[in-house]
Amino acid sequence: MKTAIITGGGSGLGKELGKLLSQQGYHIFLLGRTEDRLKEAAAEIESLGGQVSFDTLDIRSTQDIQQFGKNHLNDHTVELLIHNAGVGYFGPFKDSDDEELVNMFETNALGPIRLTKALLNQLDQNSTIINIISTAGLRGKKNESLYVASKFALRGFGESLQREYEDSNLRIVNAYMGGMDTPFWENSDHISDPSRLRSPKEVAELIVNEFKEKEEIVIESKK
Repeated sequence: MKTAIITGGGSGLGKELGKLLSQQGYHIFLLGRTEDRLKEAAAEIESLGGQVSFDTLDIRSTQDIQQFGKNHLNDHTVELLIHNAGVGYFGPFKDSDDEELVNMFETNALGPIRLTKALLNQLDQNSTIINIISTAGLRGKKNESLYVASKFALRGFGESLQREYEDSNLRIVNAYMGGMDTPFWENSDHISDPSRLRSPKEVAELIVNEFKEKEEIVIESKK
């Protein structure tokens, strides 16, 4: 059964990607840290007639990643691996702390790298890896120095894999989108009015419509 694995799948863009891809015949496998959100997202996908599984996984945990690869995918052909989980802390660099730095790099860069490595042998010859990076991976932004640094790391990883696998059928797509109106901003005042941003559904539709044809997808925020 062809499967799409989506990290950060319990809400926002991850959930919307799951809903859309389930309508294209993918079995959706949602991963995230919060079981209640995963259950709610899975129920929405099932209500649309889709097939879905989920498992709690902390993308920062090497143990969680290794256990997932060993225990859950024996009957699945992984055709899509979507690195969507992300975290951000914003403000002047001088006010940042080491805990924020480590959390962002482990979630935004090291986690996707480790999960890709753990699942590499289970990816189908015609599989696609989609890195959800944000426009913070394209250019520096005020009061986002550490977040931008973590996204540049994921960008570099994706672009390097594109070169490494350019003679194979394994595709790597880097998707860069501006801010979205999601729970990502719940505990931040970095964006004063998230409602002016694109909805997760709108961004998901653009990604699903474009990922089969493009190696780079850029979706700017609404203004």
